[in-house]
Amino acid sequence: MPSRSSNPGGVSRVRRRALLGAVVLAVLVTLAGLAAYLTRDGRDAPATSAPRPSTPPGATASPTASPAPITHHRALPFPLKTHDPIVFAKAAATALWSYDTRAYSQAELRRALHSWLTTEVKYADTSSVDKLVPSPVLWKEMAANGQFATAVVHEGHFPNAFTQALQEDPGAITQAYVYAVTVSGKQTIAWKGSPAGGAESRVTTLAVQCRPDHPCALAGVLPAVAP
Repeated sequence: MPSRSSNPGGVSRVRRRALLGAVVLAVLVTLAGLAAYLTRDGRDAPATSAPRPSTPPGATASPTASPAPITHHRALPFPLKTHDPIVFAKAAATALWSYDTRAYSQAELRRALHSWLTTEVKYADTSSVDKLVPSPVLWKEMAANGQFATAVVHEGHFPNAFTQALQEDPGAITQAYVYAVTVSGKQTIAWKGSPAGGAESRVTTLAVQCRPDHPCALAGVLPAVAP
């Protein structure tokens, strides 16, 4: 007779995904909450801090070009330090849509992407990030062909549901400080013998945690795109 506890790891992942889904509901009101917090605290927010209350939720003062993630040796993507959820989400999307089998291993890329995740375990959906990384077997095949991908992010915004929730309950986000940000762009893939490669449009919604006293971090990649 099968036991309900025979796969605690699987149950944990399901619960974490359910928690992230619940958090995303709270995500929809985070922006107004953070703006109110900063205003109440009397702090002067830097140019890269959370968007000002006067900034339309669907717009950002950041450049339209994709912000480049901070890179270390062999071009592995390491987290951008910012308090602006849209700027961070655009940089995270660039990192998630890029790879280079010629420069590093699959395990190295996974570790680098994990460094973008929040250290608050209950809000970090690691599996949603891992799903975007090719498996070790596929990576080996790709490496044999020298395959690599680059990405350009064109735009990032708070989903429509976010702006609606802001009007309904602006104070429901003081526990998680998680934002939903939808990012669109283009991924170009190339390999040996085809340096030009091929390109396709990409769009995703990320959950980004930006606490007032800490730089933004990735909470996870949502299973569906929020317009």
